Amino acid sequence: MSPSDSTSEQSDPTPAPSRRRALITGASSGIGEATARAFAKAGFDLALVARSQATLNVLSNELIAFGSQADNFVIDLSEVAQVKERVGAAIAAFGPIDTLINCAGMGYTGPLGEMPLTDWQQVMTLNVTSVFQVVQALLPEMRSRGEGLIINIASIAAQRSFPDWGAYGVSKAALVALSGAIAAEELANGIRVVTISPGAVDTAIWESETVQADFERSRMLQPETVAQTILHTALLPPNAVISHLTITPAQGAL
Repeated sequence: MSPSDSTSEQSDPTPAPSRRRALITGASSGIGEATARAFAKAGFDLALVARSQATLNVLSNELIAFGSQADNFVIDLSEVAQVKERVGAAIAAFGPIDTLINCAGMGYTGPLGEMPLTDWQQVMTLNVTSVFQVVQALLPEMRSRGEGLIINIASIAAQRSFPDWGAYGVSKAALVALSGAIAAEELANGIRVVTISPGAVDTAIWESETVQADFERSRMLQPETVAQTILHTALLPPNAVISHLTITPAQGAL
């Protein structure tokens, strides 16, 4: 090797690629947890949002072992009056966010004719309004950079009506409409929006007090499958976007 060759190698001006950064809500379980693992393995640094500090600590320690920066932010998204401010503070502490993944939400079953108004409001607050507030917290910084990706997790129930799932379906249909409106308004600012509507997914939602359903969980999608779908949409080049993607178990939506 000649001296000139050596100098050329040592003075290579090509900078190392910067790591992408994502914020994931509902990161402590289900689709959010699986998505955090998938994104960490793909080289993302992560801001993890959920209600449980202990659960987030366990997950972040695992992701750090993958080589990811993983910072925890304990935020109760049902307290919507505080969501925008607290998510804004998380962004200020963590740094700019390239990709937002809204996984947090709740399930609910029960006939609409007997549903208490407080239950209806709880479903809409967490599944729609909290997403609206998280997005508002991130938009100013994304606009200033002229780029950003927002991925909202809806449900097949936004497209198909199922008995006793009316409130849940309405909330997810509203989330689909919210995603479309944000996409239309922010297109000129370089911000892309993806909505992913899974069929039944084998998560702890089926064990929650607000869901009474007897489905065969072995036939459902696994959270890891949905997480890989989310990651696929995030890795598309900036000049492409999957606006709405539906993924169901091979045996049907259940």
